Amino acid sequence: MKQESARIDDGKMKPKCVLLVEDDRAVRRYLEVTLQRSGYQVLTAGDGLEAMKIALSAQVDVIITDAIMPHMSGEELARFFRDNSNFAKVPIVMLTGQEHRQAGAQGLVDSYLLKPVKTEELVRCLSKLLRS
Repeated sequence: MKQESARIDDGKMKPKCVLLVEDDRAVRRYLEVTLQRSGYQVLTAGDGLEAMKIALSAQVDVIITDAIMPHMSGEELARFFRDNSNFAKVPIVMLTGQEHRQAGAQGLVDSYLLKPVKTEELVRCLSKLLRS
C-alpha cells in the first residue's frame, strides 16, 4: 500500500500523522496497527478530551474519530477542530456504526466510514483525503 508522506529537509519522506480517536480498545489497537503497516504515524486517543490534548501538542495531518464516545461525541470533537484555526482544514473521517450519517456532523467531516471498518477502505479514504 502506498505511504502518504511529506518531504523534509534531509530529502527523506516523513510519514503522515493520523490521530485515531476510538473508545473501544481492541478496535483502536487493530486500526493503529493497520495504519502503521500502511506507513502512517499514528497517535491514539480513547475519547475526545484526550484527542484534543494530543492534537494541541502534535502535528496532525488527518483525524479519524468514532461517532459515539464517552465525554464527547465525534460530532462535538469535529466541531472543536473545525472551530480551531490550526485544524480547520485538517481532514476528518468519522467512523459510525449507524447506517445513516449523523445529521449534526454534516459539513464537519470529510468522509464517513461504516463500522466494522474495512481496512482497505480506510487506507484508500486516507490516501484520497491527503492527496486533495
